[in-house]
Amino acid sequence: MAINTSAESPLPVGEVSRLIGGWIDRLGAVWVEGQITQLSRRPGAGVVFLTLRDPSYDISVSVTCYRQVFDAVADVVSEGARVVVLAKPEWYAPRGQLSLRATEIRPVGVGELLARLEQLKKSLASEGLFAPERKKALPFLPQLIGLVCGRASAAERDVLENARHRWPAVRFEVRNVAVQGVHAVPQVVQAVKELDALADVDVIIVARGGGSVEDLLPFSDEQLVRAVAACRTPVVSAIGHEPDTPLLDYVADLRASTPTDAAKKVVPDVGEEYERVRWLRDRARRCVEAFVEREERGLAHALARPSIEDPHRMIDERADHVASLLDRGRRCLGHHLDRAVSELTHTHARVVALSPAATLKRGYAVLQKADGHVVRAPEEVTASEPLRARVAEGEFAVRVDEVDEVDEVDEVDEVDEVDEVDGTVGGDA
Repeated sequence: MAINTSAESPLPVGEVSRLIGGWIDRLGAVWVEGQITQLSRRPGAGVVFLTLRDPSYDISVSVTCYRQVFDAVADVVSEGARVVVLAKPEWYAPRGQLSLRATEIRPVGVGELLARLEQLKKSLASEGLFAPERKKALPFLPQLIGLVCGRASAAERDVLENARHRWPAVRFEVRNVAVQGVHAVPQVVQAVKELDALADVDVIIVARGGGSVEDLLPFSDEQLVRAVAACRTPVVSAIGHEPDTPLLDYVADLRASTPTDAAKKVVPDVGEEYERVRWLRDRARRCVEAFVEREERGLAHALARPSIEDPHRMIDERADHVASLLDRGRRCLGHHLDRAVSELTHTHARVVALSPAATLKRGYAVLQKADGHVVRAPEEVTASEPLRARVAEGEFAVRVDEVDEVDEVDEVDEVDEVDEVDGTVGGDA
């Protein structure tokens, strides 16, 4: 329960320390996992002093145990080992110091570590941190490469030498960190974040040489995996040798089997690129030459055609054909005209032969009444009726003197006058 205090009624330090000790005593014994960073076995002392550290965070706690408790695991436990401790928290009031009193120490075996890593791997995979679609592509030619590795390590030398051998102009931004032990995880995480914050860094390589499963555990730490997953810069994992697969390999954008392999995958080889450019240039030249030769052959073939070699030949051939058709058309038209003229002449002759005018020229006359009716029978006229007589050269007036029974006109008394107007003869009979 909370304690009411104020500036006027503060608690003494001893009381505060006593209260903290009471709260810690109520916690009881707990199982704690960590990595031993310091181990002190004083000769003749019955107590062993250890410092237990959380590999993922910069937090340590002191642990004490009786010698007989530590002697049970002394052959398999040393500094750097991971252990599980059953301990009861204790508060040392005179110094205000928290420590753990261990009653049992168990080393964490490789099998147990691998089982925990597998469980962590499944948990991170279910969150999608290992999904292929979230991985970023590496640039073809990075201008500045961030390198996280141990100081003066073989991994650093392999990456730098191989990269500069492949592309001498490549530049590096190196961060030397602890790559094993209790300080490895926070230092590697800090270095990755610093490099990711630099806008000029195109890709980050996290490299370490080979080692045991325990040595490579920092690169399977959850905090480091999440830090790499959050990077905007592509990250390449080059941890250990080919069989080693820490969790960093799954979350990184590219996995390299060794630091040397990382340099080969990140930096292109200038010689290989030159040969590729030369090969592409030769191929392009061959393609252009083949295209030009093919077009030249096509052009020569086109020029060899009769229509191109002698363009007027087709026109001359068509001109002869047109002239032949024109002559044929003229002959046909002349033939049709001649035949039409012949038919017209024959028709005209028949018309003339059958024309009343021809009959009149032979001396016949046509009698018409005043209304123009042609007299065909004697009974059609009466005595003293004026008529018009039409002959070949004109017409004239007549009068009927009398009408015989035989329908003949006996005589014409006289012709008064003959008028030649438009071929017409006029007079009185």
